[in-house]
Amino acid sequence: MNQRETKGKQIALKSDLIRVSDYHYHVHSQTTNRDYDVIKIYNQWHCNCADHTFRKVCCKHIHAIEFSLKIREEVRERNKVTIEPVSVDSCRFCHSKNLKKYGIRRNKHTAIQRFSCSDCHKTFSMNLGFEKMKHNPKGITTAMQLYFSGESLRNVAKSLKLLGMDVTHQTVYNWINKYTKLMNQYLDKIVPHVGDAWRADEIYVKIRGELKYVFAMMDDETRFWIAQEVADRKEGHDASTLLQKSKQVTQTKPKVFITDGLGSYHEAYKKEFWTLKRQHRTLHIRHIHLQGDMNNNKMERLNGEIRDREKTMRGIKKMDSVTLTGYQLFHNYIRPHSALDNMTPSEKCGITINGDNKWITLIQNASREK
Repeated sequence: MNQRETKGKQIALKSDLIRVSDYHYHVHSQTTNRDYDVIKIYNQWHCNCADHTFRKVCCKHIHAIEFSLKIREEVRERNKVTIEPVSVDSCRFCHSKNLKKYGIRRNKHTAIQRFSCSDCHKTFSMNLGFEKMKHNPKGITTAMQLYFSGESLRNVAKSLKLLGMDVTHQTVYNWINKYTKLMNQYLDKIVPHVGDAWRADEIYVKIRGELKYVFAMMDDETRFWIAQEVADRKEGHDASTLLQKSKQVTQTKPKVFITDGLGSYHEAYKKEFWTLKRQHRTLHIRHIHLQGDMNNNKMERLNGEIRDREKTMRGIKKMDSVTLTGYQLFHNYIRPHSALDNMTPSEKCGITINGDNKWITLIQNASREK
């Protein structure tokens, strides 16, 4: 490791750099009080320091970015959380591993595998998370997938009839309400490893015919939807609660906070993110343009998703509706994003959900931890 690489590693370990976007970093000088801009152009990093500008070498500031990216991936890999499908591998009575299949238990709508224990000679079936449900887990989770993909409750019920499931739109809503709350209680205990730059924005929605505003916080790097809150007004709203929720979910705070010019964000920023010490202070970028680095296009994309969901419903029917909470779960853990190479935001944050049906995996694990 040469001298430039050594100094770059020191900067990275000290975290004396700020990620503005995927292609733009501010790196603080080791000898002066200025910041250097490190920008990625055609997959090559360029710095405006004299060492890189005149000597055309890979300077310590570029090495700091490379080390920082490597350290971040190592931390995420080390703290990676994998949620596996729940399998029947032991007896529910004596916990013996000596099991064998023992026929099928059938009802009007579904069939459930039964097991027999060779040690205690008892038989049992396992339908974790879907006990006392008349319909099979695949049908229930298909309904949830269709609903959060944009279909109305009545259209979901019509689609399920093609699968032989005769249910009402109210039954579909009851499933969504029950399992959204169950999964959120489980996922709230898992801390996502988000990036250093967060974005916030607001969008108006109609709730019971009245105009409300949904304030949302999203991580810039992983597009993880961190937190949300519903407010009666836009101007003069205290956004401190949104920032407090975000710190509680992630157990950290960002180095960069990107918003539009709404005064509510800056007032909340001064309460929750601003500190006297420069190295611990969050940079608030609030001069947003339509093009260039200083844009909020990623948040506008999330706002478009919320608008598409709300438009189908013709407005949200009540304040405590699980629609927004459920869509936040769908956005983070179920829906793959093309901008993330068809990964979900949770996978980018180090939370992997295995299984062909991620809904069932989450519901089973949430039921087991309940």
